[in-house]
Amino acid sequence: MATRVSFFLALVMTVVILAPSVVSGENGFSDLKIRTHLKRLNKPALKSIKVNSTVILERKLHKSFILLLFSGNNFEFLKQSPDGDMIDCVPITDQPAFAHPLLINHTVQMWPSLNPESVFSESKVSSKTKNQQSNAIHQLWHVNGKCPKNTIPIRRTRRQDLYRASSVENYGMKNQKSIPKPKSSEPPNVLTQNGHQHAIMYVEDGVFYGAKAKINVWKPDVEMPNEFSLAQIWVLGGNFNSDLNSIEAGWQVSPQLYGDNRTRLFTYWTSDAYQGTGCYNLLCSGFVQINREIAMGGSISPLSNYGNSQYDITILIWKDPKEGHWWLQFGEKYIIGYWPASLFSYLSESASMIEWGGEVVNSQSEEGQHTTTQMGSGRFAEEGWGKASYFKNVQVVDGSNELRNPENLQVFTDQENCYNVKSGNGGSWGSYFYYGGPGRNPNCP
Repeated sequence: MATRVSFFLALVMTVVILAPSVVSGENGFSDLKIRTHLKRLNKPALKSIKVNSTVILERKLHKSFILLLFSGNNFEFLKQSPDGDMIDCVPITDQPAFAHPLLINHTVQMWPSLNPESVFSESKVSSKTKNQQSNAIHQLWHVNGKCPKNTIPIRRTRRQDLYRASSVENYGMKNQKSIPKPKSSEPPNVLTQNGHQHAIMYVEDGVFYGAKAKINVWKPDVEMPNEFSLAQIWVLGGNFNSDLNSIEAGWQVSPQLYGDNRTRLFTYWTSDAYQGTGCYNLLCSGFVQINREIAMGGSISPLSNYGNSQYDITILIWKDPKEGHWWLQFGEKYIIGYWPASLFSYLSESASMIEWGGEVVNSQSEEGQHTTTQMGSGRFAEEGWGKASYFKNVQVVDGSNELRNPENLQVFTDQENCYNVKSGNGGSWGSYFYYGGPGRNPNCP
């Protein structure tokens, strides 16, 4: 008994000693503001998943929060995946989406009325061989279980995630001017504003109802904590000023957002050019998730290796012609959810531009030396298969809700000596391109 008392007193003393730094945080955020925002983001879980009878319980002591380890069955169990994430299984109707003023009385659409592909028929799904299934991209948290029906998996936001943000209010939001503007009439200083650099393929001045591609998955090195590297599809409406609408999805490495260098599935949206609307994944209200197997922001595996095995993910974004919502499909069978049409102005009807490609943040641009943050595999496009990163089977969705090869595809890069892109067409790859680069090198000082 004396031993237990001594251990508890030692624990309390440790917490009290550490309390000031826990409260202040790296950016000096108030403890109250942190707690309020975490409560807003982390919805109560219908069920958590037991791991070896050990749980992590957050409790309040002396106006600070501490982590205590317990064993037993009297506390809420949380699942920790191999990548360190906490996954909460939240009822579909309690997800963050419905805090949006336009979605307070929204009725969840549990399935799209139409799809550009008939990939969800029972016959096609069941026809896959076991070998095909085992080679599929998966998320690491699946190792420890799944969420029950009528819930969705949400990656838990923790205090240290908010500490890394520039502000609590802007956590999960991109900087403005992060979309490539491949217009020859634009001055170069506008194209590279805020240090965002791109290597993309695009099609513009059309009427589009979605886009698709197979995106090669890598783990690029990111030099600075406030930089990122990603590969994604942009579905765009409006102009590049304050009223731009954008829907985005792909993979990214972002130490500031996730606290590590893992490659993660992500989405993003904005209806005002990143000024005040939208966010990554489920970090704000808007995107409605229906899938219980895929966690937005969750890490993905396996990854491609230079000169060795190559892996890619399939991303399809399309507008349901009946309900008008923009749906997201991951892989060949996972319908993740949708962005309600009411969130947008231009995209409430259709998109006028589609972009596919890579993006990095060069935070050292003002210091005169380019970052070494890699794009794609970190190799230039001309190295080709097994070495450079690629997008293949690049397609758009037309007014008949059918996938087709885009016409008048063009390529663009901000600084081709740092990151470049090479396109091609033909064979089983259809329209495709290689892209990427190492960043700083003798030709990109």
